[in-house]
Amino acid sequence: MTNSIENDKELSQEQRDELFEVLRTRFEKNMNRHPDLEWTNVEAKLEAQPDKLWSLHEMEKTGGEPDVVALDSEPGAYIFVDCAVESPKGRRSVCYDQAALDARKQNKPNHSAVQMCIEMGIELLDETQYRELQQLGNFDMKTSSWVATPEHIRQRGGAIFCDFRYDTVFMYHNGAESYYAARGFRGLLRV
Repeated sequence: MTNSIENDKELSQEQRDELFEVLRTRFEKNMNRHPDLEWTNVEAKLEAQPDKLWSLHEMEKTGGEPDVVALDSEPGAYIFVDCAVESPKGRRSVCYDQAALDARKQNKPNHSAVQMCIEMGIELLDETQYRELQQLGNFDMKTSSWVATPEHIRQRGGAIFCDFRYDTVFMYHNGAESYYAARGFRGLLRV
């Protein structure tokens, strides 16, 4: 069974080639996000970690448009974040987490943000990371994105999300079980 799961997370050579082309093109088109980084170094790191390639493929497949936004100084990892202008289309209409999904009695969404992150092998952006992303462009001007919620808020049934309106990042709260067509989530992957 383990081999079946692992094989599901392997990309074909054609998928790998297509993903590398998309990532390289996006990297070169958006040098303002990573002015001091070189694609050849990023590519070499990705080649050495096929499981990360699978996660990036999932980010791309769901509309995230992942791109390198920084080099994490401590572990020396490249940080990829969903840079789609609006919250990724393939990850909208989800509640916050599995507990919220389980608590809904009627009109359940198909999934939750936290569980999708786990399945994709990525992290949910937190508020600080979301604000840092907004320094690279204007994101979520028509949509909103769930962000990692502090435990003391989650224990009371709430969850937080952010968006960008009026040249300002706003953070709001909602019941964790809520979901909207214009709310999704953004992820982060360290490579």
